[in-house]
Amino acid sequence: MEFTVLGWPPEAPTLRLDYRSFAYAGKFVLSSVGKAVLRTEDSSESFTSPEAHAHVDANESDRDQSMHAETNTNHPTESDPYDHSVLAALSFSADRTDDTTLCYRYVSVRSDKRGSGLGPRLAASLTPHAVNRGYDRLRIAVNNPFAYEAMYRAGFAWTGRETGIAELVLERPAEIPATTTYEQYQSGLTEYRKRDYDDPESTFLANRQETDPPALHTAVNSTQ
Repeated sequence: MEFTVLGWPPEAPTLRLDYRSFAYAGKFVLSSVGKAVLRTEDSSESFTSPEAHAHVDANESDRDQSMHAETNTNHPTESDPYDHSVLAALSFSADRTDDTTLCYRYVSVRSDKRGSGLGPRLAASLTPHAVNRGYDRLRIAVNNPFAYEAMYRAGFAWTGRETGIAELVLERPAEIPATTTYEQYQSGLTEYRKRDYDDPESTFLANRQETDPPALHTAVNSTQ
């Protein structure tokens, strides 16, 4: 697995992710946001969602299916425009009112890799590059307890603030992980417990009653 910064805003390259395998795939086509990815170095890990296979079987001729299979590689082609080597992707841009703060906009992990820690590892891997670009602080707003936990594993901590759309705002210094406390961590989870969640969120929150902040996940070395 390798970490790569594809580009920085405002003129970063586009990234075509398969919308059947990645949440927020459309957000990564924009060139106005920076992008970083974790890629597989093993071609056997390239992945096309079951929905994609079903689509091919139902709607393409035998000849078209054969062409699709031949071109379903890690690299985008005219007939298959998606980059199947990507395991996780992160988009980012400078804060609109503070150009020393870098905001993480979207973190998306391939569907078959969710829950394996790739999100926090990707978020942590970008931090030294942010420092090199002159950013002092990193910020992200999260709308669910799973993302909250993942960003704690990437060195972020809740600020006590929420956005206008009920996202919790987490921050960290760019150079080092944030200082976290039990009370601060649990207070953010308490905000989620006030919401009307079903499983799996309700079980997740119940299992984290009276627990300390999670351990940090390690970053991935950059190829650049």
